[in-house]
Amino acid sequence: MDAGSVAASGTLYVVATPLGHLGDLTARAREVLCGVPIVAAEDTRHTRKLLTHIGATPRLLSFHAHSPPTRVGQILEALRAGSDVALVSDAGTPGISDPGASLVRTVRNAGLPVVPIPGASAVAAALSAAGLPADRFLFLGFLPRKGAERRRLIERATTEEWTTVIFEAPPRLPALLTELAAVAEPDRRAVVCRELTKVHEEIREGSLAELADHYAATPPRGEITVLLDGTGKERKPPLDFDALRSEAQALLGEGLSRRSVVGRLTESSGAPRNEIYRLVMELR
Repeated sequence: MDAGSVAASGTLYVVATPLGHLGDLTARAREVLCGVPIVAAEDTRHTRKLLTHIGATPRLLSFHAHSPPTRVGQILEALRAGSDVALVSDAGTPGISDPGASLVRTVRNAGLPVVPIPGASAVAAALSAAGLPADRFLFLGFLPRKGAERRRLIERATTEEWTTVIFEAPPRLPALLTELAAVAEPDRRAVVCRELTKVHEEIREGSLAELADHYAATPPRGEITVLLDGTGKERKPPLDFDALRSEAQALLGEGLSRRSVVGRLTESSGAPRNEIYRLVMELR
């Protein structure tokens, strides 16, 4: 694509919108939303209320996780024709726990300009008010509802050196807190941020066990962000059990007793002795 065609193309603006309080919309975001001819929105009904509030009248296109592939093509066509497009999610910054990233990547790969319009973010807002260390943090978004991947991420969150941020749906919050408490220490500190910037905003701190009990007895509502305090310790890389088995087999082949092999591998790997004992005892 030559310089002239790029200059004539439209721009995709990635616009952060309020989490709840409409006063949090930035002046620049207002200017963009009032000026673009097209807004691609996660939920057009939700976004229409915001646009009406600021007096903006763009054409609305729905763009969400279940949009047909033709919708991306439609947006690309509009941009190539010279129309600016604003991408918004229901709340906060697009591209974080929503399908916005796929559209941005496609637009960038097409050689078309993408401009961020920063503003509200549930992650940043929760971290700023939680009082947990936030110089570094791990963001996991929404966890899978079940299965091996959920167990892996729960284990990752509970062993992470730094603060971990998780999004959760209200009905599943007590179960998430209970799982975290079962894998980590029940007294691990955590913060639940609910309905940030809205009328019923709540920021509740406590141990995982305390928070699990509270929300089991008081079912939560609204948008929820969970922050889990880090361990403060460097996270150890996962053990390579295949390599440990090979080493154990070689040591046994050299004539060492199983007890000696367990002691040597426990010392060299730093793994819990019971895990190494089980590994060595399973060898034939």
